[in-house]
Amino acid sequence: MQRTANPWMPVRFRPWPPNFKMIQQITLTNFRNHKCSRITIGDAKNIIITGLNGAGKTAILEALSLLSGERGLRGADIQTMARFDGDGSFSVFATTDDDNDVCVFFAQSDTNRHAKINNENAPLSELGKISRIVWLTPHEDRIFVDSVSDRRAFFDHLVASFEPSHIGRISRLNKLLSERAGAIKNNADDNWLDAIDKQIAATAVSVAACRIQYSGEINYFFENGAVSVNGMVEKMVLENTATIAENKYFEYLQNNRNLIGDKMVIDGAHKSDFGVFNKKLNLPAYITSTGQQKSILIDLILAHAKLIHIKTGKNPIILLDEAASHLDEKTREKIFTDLNALQAQVWATGLDINIFDKVPNALFVTCQNGEISNIVRSRN
Repeated sequence: MQRTANPWMPVRFRPWPPNFKMIQQITLTNFRNHKCSRITIGDAKNIIITGLNGAGKTAILEALSLLSGERGLRGADIQTMARFDGDGSFSVFATTDDDNDVCVFFAQSDTNRHAKINNENAPLSELGKISRIVWLTPHEDRIFVDSVSDRRAFFDHLVASFEPSHIGRISRLNKLLSERAGAIKNNADDNWLDAIDKQIAATAVSVAACRIQYSGEINYFFENGAVSVNGMVEKMVLENTATIAENKYFEYLQNNRNLIGDKMVIDGAHKSDFGVFNKKLNLPAYITSTGQQKSILIDLILAHAKLIHIKTGKNPIILLDEAASHLDEKTREKIFTDLNALQAQVWATGLDINIFDKVPNALFVTCQNGEISNIVRSRN
């Protein structure tokens, strides 16, 4: 399915051909506390990794998240991922079910990680064409009540699943805003500021349009909730054509060229916020219980996975760190039933294997001191 070109018009989709690319085997070498760990999946859709704190469960999910080409689910510095008693290098090697080999590796002498696809050097950006990976960690459990900046970054990461240039635009917007603040502080002339403000306006409108498009599309599949994006530029985009929205925001910037305490205080796409409404409870997510927030957050990821499959034809890989925390037994069972019904592969971690006993079509992996100590196939 594909979105109409105009981001604020009703959603239209068209079917894409199927494209099945799940992880069949993954090998971690000198990654975190894993010296050499390998998991062979077979045809299991759900891989459940259990073990004590510090056993290396999350490290496996983090290794998988690097196969997206991004910084990983922890956003950690690349040097910290190498095993503490190793040579400073690491590798994550995976085989997909269409026999593609994908590798992310880091050498001690490097400043960044590198990728190979079928033993050929490849840009990290190419990894996203092999598999679409989305994750939730305990950090996101409070995403509805924590800072606006964290919430905005989380949703912008989801938006970027369908618009790879989205994160680049946000980075460019931030750089332009810093340049503008410096120019105002140094009393730059109006022509110079006009040039910067025009670039800011164009970039901000593009960022806002992508957010609006994503909100409309995700809500098509988000049965129990609704996503909204709120901000000055988003409002301008919804009410006007792109050109008029750019002109309106440019005029706003022209009229707000003051510094307050050496700081530039302006509104815009860099201040926007996302909200989620729980339709079952008829309440905004941020005022519901911790368990209800976790449940609607996983529902959001379910909807996101459906959108990935429908729009791209790919089966997403979903990583859920401490997946069952804050969830009661009934909610847990429903969520894993819903996950199993998806065209997706799910990797989940938890302390207690017993809370996953009803997960269907599962492979249970026990992790201990950075080693895989047991792999058992579910009977469900």
